[in-house]
Amino acid sequence: MVSVWTATAEVPPYDALRTDKRAEVAVIGGGWIGLTTALLLAQDGADVVLLEAGRLGSRTSGHTTGKVTSQHGAIYADLIDRHGEDKARLYADANQAAVGRVAGLAESEAIDCELIRTPAFVYSPDSENELKREVEAAISLGLPAQLTDGSDVGVPAAAAVRFNDQVQLHPVKYLAGVAAALTRAGGRIFEHTRVVGLHEKDDVVRVSTEAGPEVRARHVVVATLLPFGLTGGYIAKTRPEQSHGIAVRLPVEAPVGMSISTGSPVRSTRPWPGGGPNGLIVVGGNHGTGTVEDTEAIYQSLIDWTSSTWNYSCQAEYRWSAHDYSTPDLLPYVGRSPGSSAVLVATGMHKWGLSNGMVAAGILCDLVAERTNPWTDLYDAGRIGDAKAVAKLLKDNLLVGKDFATGHLSRAMHGRLDHLEVGQGGLIDIDGQIVGAYRDHEGTLYTVKPTCTHVGCALRWNNADTTWDCSCHGSRFSPDGTVLDGPATKPLSRDS
Repeated sequence: MVSVWTATAEVPPYDALRTDKRAEVAVIGGGWIGLTTALLLAQDGADVVLLEAGRLGSRTSGHTTGKVTSQHGAIYADLIDRHGEDKARLYADANQAAVGRVAGLAESEAIDCELIRTPAFVYSPDSENELKREVEAAISLGLPAQLTDGSDVGVPAAAAVRFNDQVQLHPVKYLAGVAAALTRAGGRIFEHTRVVGLHEKDDVVRVSTEAGPEVRARHVVVATLLPFGLTGGYIAKTRPEQSHGIAVRLPVEAPVGMSISTGSPVRSTRPWPGGGPNGLIVVGGNHGTGTVEDTEAIYQSLIDWTSSTWNYSCQAEYRWSAHDYSTPDLLPYVGRSPGSSAVLVATGMHKWGLSNGMVAAGILCDLVAERTNPWTDLYDAGRIGDAKAVAKLLKDNLLVGKDFATGHLSRAMHGRLDHLEVGQGGLIDIDGQIVGAYRDHEGTLYTVKPTCTHVGCALRWNNADTTWDCSCHGSRFSPDGTVLDGPATKPLSRDS
């Protein structure tokens, strides 16, 4: 399954790491945060090596909605309640500044990425009452917010909070431009180079890779969605969440702005310039990664909503999914990994990783350069959080423990592998042994041990994306067991 962004952009290939290297900074992860951080560091004069397990921008960063905005749903009233007005204002300032910084970088580096300045809306389909407090909070924090009657959203809305002068873009074209700028600034990029370990000693971090070559660096930035392995303990402080998207052509011109609804189910939209004036992106169906097997039904719900809203028979030209990590106190973790002076991390972007990712890149760059940054303390990677955050952590980790314990038995089918139809996958109980199996559309059968190689949680088959997903910490694997997303670093064992 290919996203509209990865299907419509060309990213020049980069060689894999084949020999040991030295650098001042090693950046792990070739997505939005990794590439942006590496570029800022290189422009700062640092010697930077960037390592990407697959292709640049091929995973979550290439599967986003492509919105760069300080409007993160109806979040600001909650932020004031949780953290107070001062911290909520810092978050607002950080993300509003990020919108301008992304646009400025695209302009300064002449990146052709379909960047458009446009309004963003968070709307209620039913009532303006739930938005009054949100717009008051946003205005009090200095954000470009106003309450409207919803008629300018372009979808049925009783009311909306409008933020003017936000940004939408083609994320993969943007990242291809950032990568080119990074190499011009002296940075070195290596694709198809999976990092499997960090070893810190005597002010040097040895970065080991799956294929063998190493990078030795004074600083390491881990920008891999969630730090791999057990780095920093973030597996216990975040929860993986997945959402789904489709690209369609409407029978009329698409709404000009970006929008996201309140309540449930959430529907997020934005124009799709590549689809012409009628092109639209629709995203929704949020759920815990690895908690839903019939993801086909989620894609169908997006198609049904679009068909109903515009009264036509919708056909999705592209469909894809992405996952990200949430934190219990609504703020990302960015900064030094606990217990390390040389390893820096960025995770927990709550699906607003384009603006928060630019904030993160600035914080990480300033930490390496030993400069102050106004948002370092707010995003502190070592914080525990308030009592409400701690309570949520305990609840979430109980859920992880329950999934770990219950395993596969209730989900397994009984039968024989040769009965598996083309395009069918799932867990099969063969004489008491649980096997993960999938038969592709060419008839090739793949069988794996459906146990996550991270900490041993049971995996669930994702029928629409044809992946094995872990609900404990969000690792995802292809049908043949290849790691698609960490924190796992080792492929699944294959059953013969």
